[in-house]
Amino acid sequence: MDGSFVELVLGASTVVQLVMLLLVFMSLMVWAVAFSKWHEIRKAKKVADMFMDAYLKSPDLTSFYQHDKMSKHHGEGLSNIFLEGFREFLRLRKLGAMETTDLISGAQRMMKVAFSKEADKLENRLSILATIGSSAPYIGLFGTVLGVMHAFQGLGEMQNATLAAVAPGISEALIVTAIGLFAAIPAVITYNSLSNKADRLLGDYENFAEALLTSLQRDVLLVKK
Repeated sequence: MDGSFVELVLGASTVVQLVMLLLVFMSLMVWAVAFSKWHEIRKAKKVADMFMDAYLKSPDLTSFYQHDKMSKHHGEGLSNIFLEGFREFLRLRKLGAMETTDLISGAQRMMKVAFSKEADKLENRLSILATIGSSAPYIGLFGTVLGVMHAFQGLGEMQNATLAAVAPGISEALIVTAIGLFAAIPAVITYNSLSNKADRLLGDYENFAEALLTSLQRDVLLVKK
C-alpha cells in the first residue's frame, strides 16, 4: 500500500467509510447553503435599498402606499413591514379610531408580526451551518477513533508488528478528522459572516419601523390640529 489518499479511503473499514461519506455530504451541504443564503441576503439588501430610496423621495405616506402596492418587489422585506403597518393604520382610522395610542399600537403590532416573518426568512437554514460547524469535528473524531481501533485490531493479528504495518491504519483514521475539519471550518466562517449580514439588515428593518411609527404619529397629530 503506497499510502495514497484514495487507497487509504478504500482500505478503511466500512463504518469509517460511512463516516467519511457523511462528512463529505455535510461539506457539500455547507457550500450549497452558504451560496444560497449569500445570494438571498444580498438580494434582500438590494431590495431594501431600493425601497428606502423610493420611500425617502415620496411626498407622503399615502401616495407611497399606493406606489408600493404596484412595485415589482411588493411585499418583500421592508415593503412587507410598511404595508402591514400602514394598512392597519388606515383600517383603524377608517373604523373611527382617532386616539394616537390606538392607531400607533395597532400599526406597531402588525409591523412586529411582519418583522418576525422577515427575520425567519433571513435566518432560515443558518442553523444548518451552525449545526455542521459544531458537530462535524466530533463526527470526524468518532471516525478517527473507529479507524484507530480497526488499525490496532489488525496489528494484534500480526506476529511481527512494525510501524510500517500500523501507519496506514493510523493515516486512514486521521483522514476522517481532516474531512471533519474541512466541513466544520467553512461552516463556522460562513455562519458568522451570514449571521452578521442578516443581523445588520434586520437592524435596518427595525430602524425603518421606528421611523415609520414616528411619521404616523406625526400625521395623527397634524390631523387633530
